[in-house]
Amino acid sequence: MVRFGGAIFLVRFCLKKSPVVWFKKVSKKRQSDNGAEMKCSRADSLSAVYRIPDIKFEDQRMTSFAGIVMYQALFQALGLKEGLRSCFSHLKVSPIFGHHMITLLLVVHILIGFRRLRDRDYYHDDPMIQRVLGVKRIPDVSTITRVIKSADEESIEKVRILNKSLVMDRLEKELASRVTIDFDGSVLTTQTRAEGTAVGFNRKKKGARSYYPLFATIAQTSQVFDMHHRSGNVHDSNGSTEFMFDVFMAIRERLPGAVLESRVDGAFFEEDRFRMMEEVGVEFSASVPFERFPELKGMIEARRRWKRIDDTWSYFEADWKPKSWPQRFRFIFIRQTAKRQHKGPLQLDLFIPVDHEYQYKVIVTNKTCSAKKVLNFHNGRGSQEAVLAQLKSGAQIDYIPTKSLIANKLYSWAAILAHNLHFEMQMRYKTPDRSTTERRTPLWTFTTLNTIRQRLIQRAGRLTRPQGNLVLTMSGNEAVREDLIAFLNAAQDAS
Repeated sequence: MVRFGGAIFLVRFCLKKSPVVWFKKVSKKRQSDNGAEMKCSRADSLSAVYRIPDIKFEDQRMTSFAGIVMYQALFQALGLKEGLRSCFSHLKVSPIFGHHMITLLLVVHILIGFRRLRDRDYYHDDPMIQRVLGVKRIPDVSTITRVIKSADEESIEKVRILNKSLVMDRLEKELASRVTIDFDGSVLTTQTRAEGTAVGFNRKKKGARSYYPLFATIAQTSQVFDMHHRSGNVHDSNGSTEFMFDVFMAIRERLPGAVLESRVDGAFFEEDRFRMMEEVGVEFSASVPFERFPELKGMIEARRRWKRIDDTWSYFEADWKPKSWPQRFRFIFIRQTAKRQHKGPLQLDLFIPVDHEYQYKVIVTNKTCSAKKVLNFHNGRGSQEAVLAQLKSGAQIDYIPTKSLIANKLYSWAAILAHNLHFEMQMRYKTPDRSTTERRTPLWTFTTLNTIRQRLIQRAGRLTRPQGNLVLTMSGNEAVREDLIAFLNAAQDAS
């Protein structure tokens, strides 16, 4: 139902439990007779403000997160609450606030922009958050921590499967013919002695205890497909072969006709890993660590003729294998023109070739396309760094809330769900902006979660019931109204 009259614009959405959304127009631009916008006078534009208003606090059924209504619609369309409930159905303990409810609370907690569990105190009386969760009051921090600590490994595994299913549903809807999976680890540092943490390599906080999970991300959608949780004192490749195999098999099962690709850095350079990817039909590229194969430096220094790619890159190829390997692979030797030439004497380097003009790297691959396409494909793995950065800055996955390993794992999966749901919302909102590129750039131009919070989620609103009809009233900002309506319609779209 759409009604025009006075200063009220009303839009009714077909959600059983969602409120009607009203947008009150607070101002109107001056226009000429032909509709053109006119310049406003100084008197119409400026106002002298001196008095600080008195502050009053009372229950007005007001919300600071009116935009969360679009995620309420998305949760209902995906059946998220029911999916989470099934993840914990095997637990015998039945608290007032079930495990699925607390997990959903963590997802909402992250979406609206909070980090510490104690920050729940700043929205515990927010009526829209209560409606999204389906509760009359939001549990306190002690209840939240007690419930997430009482979960078990089976619960975590089921939440993991639920997340993978949500990502695969999107790939199936897009009829993905090519799926690019990037693998990399990321350090999650804590100041406490949380269970399962250890002191390991930590570039920013040396000597601090941490977790070091391994992430599998989908380049086309910027979503996290899976995570292998590990302590902070392990090597990048620890447990990676089995983890990668499980990821490939899960995607192959749902998308049997899709081309699977993978990109990894030098930490994953291992013959068994490459052989596994060939056996399951995965096209791959991997950086080669110079330190492990001193002969690579000699091959580069002995080379006189390089094939040109462009003004920056040139290459040569070789079917080569380390002495202990039974099988040869395609090695592409790349040199890049240095942006700034080195001056003065060069420091001796035993393993990595160094000169005044070029920087060198080697890529091993089983792809059969041109060296230029392999180079662009491998260089595109930098997009995973952006995904991991958004996981930390937007979804707060680097926060370690408790000393319990199970509770910390559950929080990490809540952060991953929040991240993936944010991108799912945008993929429902619009069609892909581009086709597959050589660098496997995401098919959509995404807006970060922090930006969506500022523009739409963190908006003031008021819940009322005129004639018994639940209404959410917001300011009549045109940009907010257009985007929020579009996202709401997209969230309700079952296709």
